[in-house]
Amino acid sequence: MERTQREAELLAQRLEDALGQEAAISQEIEQGATEVADARSSIAEMARSAYRGAGDVSSLGIVTGAQSTEEFIEEFAVSSTAARSQSRTLQDLQEAEAVARNREARLQAVRESITDLKTQADQNVVEAEAARQAAVERKAEVESLIVEQQAKKATIEDRKDDALARIEQNERDQAALQAELQTIIAQQAERDRKAAEEAERRRQEEERRRQEQQQNQGGGGSSGGGGGGSSNPAPPPAPPPTSSGLSYPTAVPHVTSHYGMRLHPTLGIYRLHAGTDFRAYCGTPILASASGTVLFARRYGGLGNQVLVNHGTMGGQSVMTSYNHLSRFAVSSGQSVQKGQVVGYSGNTGTSSACHLHFEVYVNGSTVNPMSRL
Repeated sequence: MERTQREAELLAQRLEDALGQEAAISQEIEQGATEVADARSSIAEMARSAYRGAGDVSSLGIVTGAQSTEEFIEEFAVSSTAARSQSRTLQDLQEAEAVARNREARLQAVRESITDLKTQADQNVVEAEAARQAAVERKAEVESLIVEQQAKKATIEDRKDDALARIEQNERDQAALQAELQTIIAQQAERDRKAAEEAERRRQEEERRRQEQQQNQGGGGSSGGGGGGSSNPAPPPAPPPTSSGLSYPTAVPHVTSHYGMRLHPTLGIYRLHAGTDFRAYCGTPILASASGTVLFARRYGGLGNQVLVNHGTMGGQSVMTSYNHLSRFAVSSGQSVQKGQVVGYSGNTGTSSACHLHFEVYVNGSTVNPMSRL
């Protein structure tokens, strides 16, 4: 825009100079035309005089017509002066006409230059208008971009607030779930303790009755007493064997995100990813990692549709597994399941951006890296 304006100012100055030259040359041409006209008038007068015979004095006439030497010399001088005057008049006319032609050529060149400058000036006006319009459009575009950037910034801030709120809610849900599992484990431990105490009480009662029967049958005899003394009490039954290993929750396991701290893409802060994500396209069957009892088949906060299975004690520790973001359930709360049984189908419920399985393992009520148990 500034360049176009500078060019317009320069063209205006050049056009003004050219118009001044045109006026000056036109004035010179008018003056020269007067001089040419005067010279032509003088020549015309000489032509008329010659036609009338005045001043047409030939050298022979001078010689033959002179009455004396003095008269001859006088008439010859007059004739020479008239000839020189005619010659100067003709020369002046030629020079005036040449100057006039030169001025006309200069005037034509100046006028052509003026025409070119006017054309350039008109073009510059068009370009200046186009530049002005382009500047207006660029300004509007910049203002639009500023508004768009502000809107995007506001959207990003809203998304950050929303993401932070979701993370905080997920953390509260996770803490509440772990507290709930701790309560369940404590209740289970209490039931196991009472069951063990009851089993021990029954064993002791059974042992007491057996001893009494042996004493009654022996009647105090040595042989009976000897027979009773030789028998040993039966040991308590051994607990069933357990295993600490879990199987993969999908038929074709492919990990897309591991357990551990990771950077949140929007907030730029690190948060614990409390499970392992497996690639599972929408509707993929999800399998129980071990036999157990379904504690929950429910909708739970950011985990979406969740199935949580209690596998009891494995390797001396309480082990539970959680299958999250399911699209639908294949089991219900309280149901017993076998290892490899379908418990649900993958989905995108809860805080999720695409269908997948978020798989969690709880040991003694706290999350651990699932890959350490698979």
